[in-house]
Amino acid sequence: MGLHEDLTAIVPDGVLSSREELIPYSRDASHFQGKLPVAVVLPRTTEQVSRVLKYCNDHSISVVARGGGTSLTGASIAVDNAVVMSLLRMDSVLSISVEDRCAEVEAGVRIDNLNLKLSKLGQIFPPDPGSSIAATVGGIINTNAGGLHCVRYGTTKDWILGLEAVLMDGSVLRLGNRTLKSRIGYDLTSLIVGSEGTLAVVTRAFLKIVSKPEDVGRVLAFFMDIESLGRAVAAIKASGIEPLTAEYMDRMTMDAVESTGTFKFEVRAPYVLLLDVDGPGEAIGRRLAAASVILGENGATGIVSTRDRDEMERLYTARKGAYSSLLKLRKSERDVVVIGDIVVPPSSLPAVLRRIGELVLADGVRVALFGHIGDGNIHANIFVDFSDSAEMGRVESFHTHLAETALEHGGSVSAEHGIGIEKIGLLRMEYSSRHSEKALDIMKSMKSLFDPKGLLNPGKVFD
Repeated sequence: MGLHEDLTAIVPDGVLSSREELIPYSRDASHFQGKLPVAVVLPRTTEQVSRVLKYCNDHSISVVARGGGTSLTGASIAVDNAVVMSLLRMDSVLSISVEDRCAEVEAGVRIDNLNLKLSKLGQIFPPDPGSSIAATVGGIINTNAGGLHCVRYGTTKDWILGLEAVLMDGSVLRLGNRTLKSRIGYDLTSLIVGSEGTLAVVTRAFLKIVSKPEDVGRVLAFFMDIESLGRAVAAIKASGIEPLTAEYMDRMTMDAVESTGTFKFEVRAPYVLLLDVDGPGEAIGRRLAAASVILGENGATGIVSTRDRDEMERLYTARKGAYSSLLKLRKSERDVVVIGDIVVPPSSLPAVLRRIGELVLADGVRVALFGHIGDGNIHANIFVDFSDSAEMGRVESFHTHLAETALEHGGSVSAEHGIGIEKIGLLRMEYSSRHSEKALDIMKSMKSLFDPKGLLNPGKVFD
């Protein structure tokens, strides 16, 4: 039998092979064009995942695991003749225990669907990437995704209690468990989180959950310069106010959001800060007032606060859709948006944001800025036409200078989008800047131990 027949024997009614069926799996949310998969497999069980991987290992066929296909660095597309394994059919929420603060779910569960179920019990799973409507549990585990609530809750790694994952040879690992504490040797769970599918295929997870905020209020503060906005965020945090959300957008991003008709900003200014505070209902008004005073003292030219849930939801949705909104501002259909995803210590934000403004002018690029400013995460969204070699050179220069700026201020070249294809060179740059190239050698040794033939998601993270 051939490949498709063999795979169909393992996963009946779960193998795609026609060109029309395969084309969507050659792209993800990044600007990269991957190779057409040799087949797409949609398993329903861990046993099927195990058998497919063993078969591909025995026949030296590469495998790319895929969730919602929302990677912005090309992590979920094939760079060689590979089988793409979609986990979307493994989408069951197996159990939720408020008492244990734990949800057991399959890898294909979408984040918004999970939170819809949890909300009925007064709970949330805090990681909330902008793509949460499509992103899956397995996908955000593989990328250690963040989101708008990172300033309060941290990233995905902080919310994983245990995993079920399958190695390339078909071996099934069950790591960690549903308890809040567990010290049983090396932390292999944390090793797999953020590994971008290069070590194992995640099939199931024990997730930590937490009670929903009792009540939430929001302040929109507008600023004439980015340095003032950065100082204002620092002053808010220094005051003891712990934001639930601290996001910012520049004018270009606000214009893009308004162009979709989802939200209209009341004040015309170059920058806006979106700040959420939470707590008991009787305390929200006092906390909004205190935050507004601090923002005003630090240069805000317009301050608007609200507790209207519908209005807050509209803006929350608009901010999560900021990246896709920017696509409406392309000068031509050839333009794409490349995202710089750096992070710096929050104390460095004023200097870093000022430097980014200088780089935009010096490198002559068109950039929209937004990001999770509360935890120092800056998204520089760079418009580029890949058919224009001069423009490509300017964009590559800016991207490199952006990464260098992050490293100069004690930050990192990748905050939450991962390495994928796009940031392989920047990963080397970061470890070289630390004089820690040996760390990359150790990572490659780990990869060889988990996947001796190098068949799991090849071409990602490393050369």
